[in-house]
This record gives sequence, C-alpha cells and structure tokens, in this order.
Amino acid sequence: MDEMGVLDAVVVGAGWAGLGVSYMLSQSGVQHCVLERRRIGETWRTQRWDSFHFNLPNIYSVMPGDRYDGPEPEGFMSQAEFVALLEDYAQRHRLPVRTGVSVTKLDSSNGLFRIVTPEQTWQTKNVVVAGGSLNRPRRPASASALMDGPVQLDASDYRNAGALPAGAVLVVGSAQSGCQIAEDLILAGRETYLATSHIGRLPRRYRGHDIVVWMVKTGLFDVPRKDFVDPFGRVAARPMLGALHTISLQSLSAQGVVLLGRFIGADAGRLVFADDLIENIRFGDEISAQFKNRIDEFIECNGLDAPAPVEDAAEAIAPRLDKRSILSLNLVERNISAIVWCTGFEGDFSWIDVPGILDERRQPVHEDGIAPVPGIYFAGLDFASTRRSGTVMAVEDEARRFVSEILARTDLFGPRPP
Repeated sequence: MDEMGVLDAVVVGAGWAGLGVSYMLSQSGVQHCVLERRRIGETWRTQRWDSFHFNLPNIYSVMPGDRYDGPEPEGFMSQAEFVALLEDYAQRHRLPVRTGVSVTKLDSSNGLFRIVTPEQTWQTKNVVVAGGSLNRPRRPASASALMDGPVQLDASDYRNAGALPAGAVLVVGSAQSGCQIAEDLILAGRETYLATSHIGRLPRRYRGHDIVVWMVKTGLFDVPRKDFVDPFGRVAARPMLGALHTISLQSLSAQGVVLLGRFIGADAGRLVFADDLIENIRFGDEISAQFKNRIDEFIECNGLDAPAPVEDAAEAIAPRLDKRSILSLNLVERNISAIVWCTGFEGDFSWIDVPGILDERRQPVHEDGIAPVPGIYFAGLDFASTRRSGTVMAVEDEARRFVSEILARTDLFGPRPP
C-alpha cells in the first residue's frame, strides 16, 4: 500500500455535495482530490426507482458556478438526467475526481489526517466527508420477525412493480418515498397496502408556481435548525411531496391503495397497526393548509400579482376507507408477497476513526457541518444548518464556508505551493 504526499484537502464522495465543494476548492486554488468508491453520483444511480424524479424544480437543481437557462425552470429531472448533470459538471470544471477508490478508514496521525484505501494511503490537512447522511436504510426492529415471510426490501432497493413477486405489496411509511412508491405500484395494477405515519403534506403547485418556488421566496427554506429541532434533538421529516404532481393519502386511497395506520409490529405472520389513520390524514391536510396560508399572507403583504387559490383535486378528493379501521393483517390471507420499507435513512460513517466527531449512534457531531475536531467537515447533511441543508440549493453557501475554514487552517501549516 503506497503512501501519497500531503494534500491540502481530500473530499470523500462525488455526489452533488462533494462535487460542489471540489468546485469551490478549485476556485480557491486549494490542492485536493475527490475520492469516490464507485462512480460519480453512485447513490442516484443505484438507490432510486425507475420512475423517480427530483422533487426540486430545475431552477433550483443547479450546481455552484452554473445557472439554469433551459425551457422548463419549474420542470423536474429524472435520476438519469441528474447523474448526467453531475458527470458533465465534473468534466467541464476538470474536478480532480478519482472513481473506484473505496475509503476504508479515516484517522489522524501527527496532526494530519490519514485516508486509507485498499490501494494507498492519503495524508491531508483537511477532510470533507460528502458521502451523505441518507444512504443507509433503517428498518424497525420487528422487521426481523418476518424473515421467513414476504420478500423485504428498502426504498433504496425498489425499482418497479414488475421486479416484485406476484401478490399484494405492503409499503411501510408515508413520507416522500413511501407515497411515491405506493402510487407507482397501484398505477402498475398491483394490490397495494400503505402503512401511514404522522407526516405533513404539500401540494405540488399553488397559485401559479411550484410549491418549492414559494418556499424559497417566503424564506421557509431558511429557517435555522435550532428553530425546528425538539429538546431531544429530533427533526420532523420533510412534508410529503409528489415528484410531478400532488399526492395525498386520500388521493392514493381513491386510486385503490388500502390505507392503514402506523406499523407497530409483527407476530406469527400477522402485522399490527395503530388506530391513527384518520389523524394521519388530518395532519397532512393541516400542514398543507398552514403552508398555503403562509404563501397567501406573503402574496398579500408584498402586493404580488398571483392567480387566485384553486383547490387541488388530489387534496379535495374524499378518502376511500374501510368502515372499520384495519388494525391487523394476516400476510397469508392477504397474499402479501413483498414489503417495501420506507422508514428512513441514516449515514454510514463506520469508516471514520477520529475520536469526538461521531455520537453514540455513529452519526456526525457538528455545528453547521463543521466537526468539533478542526479540519473535518460534513457536506450535504440533511438539516445541518437550515431546512435548505441537504438539498442542492445549499451546497454553494455550505462549500464557501468550508473553503474559508480550510484556507485559514491550511495557512497554519505554512504557505501553499503556487
């Protein structure tokens, strides 16, 4: 295993966060490289379903230094289009990306950091961890009780309805992935059950614009983290948003999806659900109304010329529910052949061996993405600083902050070569 010279910085991960940081480092003349375990945009290639589209409109899916000037500012990219965007970005800006390099360990030695890979070891003054905080799926502990039952897969493994065995499908979780996958299944003619959860909802468009456009204009994306974290450090999930159109629990039920309450557990081939379905539907309606009221107030206060509110059919439609709440399902009787777990993700930081920067759950300890150990930064973390964090919209400001810190820290080691 060869050992390289000392770099000013190493970026681990070549998704949108890592490439954005690399661009800003290059603009500042910082000697660095980007290490990617497989290919540029690997997560977007391998952890999205076939019909997946970006939730952010094109106008806000722009990398640092670029701008959108295409014909559909409020349109949405497919996963393949976004991967192509990332590849073009890296090539066009000649970013120093090395693909097929898997980082197995990060530790510190003699005031520097060591990046260990199977082929060689890199020494660096700064490390930007940009592998993402939503790349390892979480399942409830009770999922293990179903090992001998239906096929189980996570949202990141789902591709299309045809890839699943014949029979009914249970989707657990009604945030972004859960509702979009449930709709994908029902449109493919599959009998579909959806275990819902206490999550808000947004309409796709409102008063002449995509909802994200209004959220940017009203400052809803700029709410600081401290204002929406509870005393236990928990952050509510982002409201559910359909990728190309509005999706609601009631619109899914009208299409034939059987709605259930929150998944509680499993025992002897029987799944158990909470009696909270009506509350979950109500909560989605409530959050949507709150967001729309905020937009209405913004339009009025600023004297904007916007179309009058129009009721969204997907929100106005009445839900089709069983007369009695379904509190349990027998897997055999319902012919459920597959379960798709849409129950959240976390980051895989198991390769980091630097004391003090991971908590007891092996997740980053940081302030606005900056670790308590000088020289380590976490890029692209969901909700790191604001509601904007964890989206492409945040990468330029985040990268600029990191580069400023890196430049100051690098100068402590002496002048950089010209």
